[in-house]
Amino acid sequence: MAQEIRYSLKELTEQLGGEVQGDASVSVTQVASLAHAESYHIAFLANPKYKEQLASSQAGAFILARSMTGASNKPCILADNPYTYFAKVSTLFNPPLRGDEGVHERAVIHPSAVIGAGARIAANVVIERDAVIGAGCSIAAGVVIGAGVQIGENALIYANVTIYPLCVIGNNVILHSGCVIGADGFGLAPEAGRWLKIPQIGRVVIGNDVEVGANTTIDRGALDDTVIHDGVKLDNQIQVAHNVHIGEHTAIAACTGIAGSAHIGAHCTIGGAAMIFGHIKIADNVNVSTNTLITKSLPKAGTYTSALPFSEHSVWLKNAVQMRHLDSMALRLRSLEQQLASMEKNNG
Repeated sequence: MAQEIRYSLKELTEQLGGEVQGDASVSVTQVASLAHAESYHIAFLANPKYKEQLASSQAGAFILARSMTGASNKPCILADNPYTYFAKVSTLFNPPLRGDEGVHERAVIHPSAVIGAGARIAANVVIERDAVIGAGCSIAAGVVIGAGVQIGENALIYANVTIYPLCVIGNNVILHSGCVIGADGFGLAPEAGRWLKIPQIGRVVIGNDVEVGANTTIDRGALDDTVIHDGVKLDNQIQVAHNVHIGEHTAIAACTGIAGSAHIGAHCTIGGAAMIFGHIKIADNVNVSTNTLITKSLPKAGTYTSALPFSEHSVWLKNAVQMRHLDSMALRLRSLEQQLASMEKNNG
């Protein structure tokens, strides 16, 4: 049974910063929401307009913005960003569960593979020739790691992940169950009514501190590499095609599709189910709204949205009919504007 993790507010602020308001010796063992917290929990509130919820919460302590000093009689930690602080506290109480240290007897590891110190290799893992697994990695059951793969230190790879040959994975990477790294990109050439497969000879190169969600697929490059830079966070069920580059600390939500050779800048956010055309470039600090279709390069920072709001089906049908005629309507409007300008000129 896992040992209970307990921190006093004093110990939390010594590690994470912040300022204690009230009794710093109060200790907590877990995080919780305001509504469901018990006396041994710490909860957070970021928005002052909801501060009345503090009075009814049973939490033993709170994380609040510095501007909310005195908002509760219970012990509090005052932080510049309560949400970020809460995330750090939650990480302390909820470290990733890793398997037993060592190599399970039912793992299949090629003699030429290198396994770093302190690695945890679970049952039914397959590690092929010349693969290198860094120190402290945790590789769960059913993972397949191809020939020549390089994985940095302290990677956390959940069950049934597949990493194709020659891919490179950085330090502190998290790969969730079912994701596939390095499958062939969709490279085809037409010939006489049929398709010829183009060998995909690039790699996938993933930087440090990257997280890849469950069932997300990242295709290997056709000639050059597909590159995911440091700090990128990818949600579940995302398709990243061949030769895509994603810049540092960009976050992409579920069900997004990114076509081949698209380059996405650093510190971008892309909402769920967005679609990014291939061979385009997106600048740093771009925010793409959910369900948005990006068909051309975005050379400057900003927020971009193209999704239409939903409506009743009968109304949508009427609007869809009008949308078909937008081009002809624009031409007629331009003609009318020209006629009006001519009339005003003649009457002038």
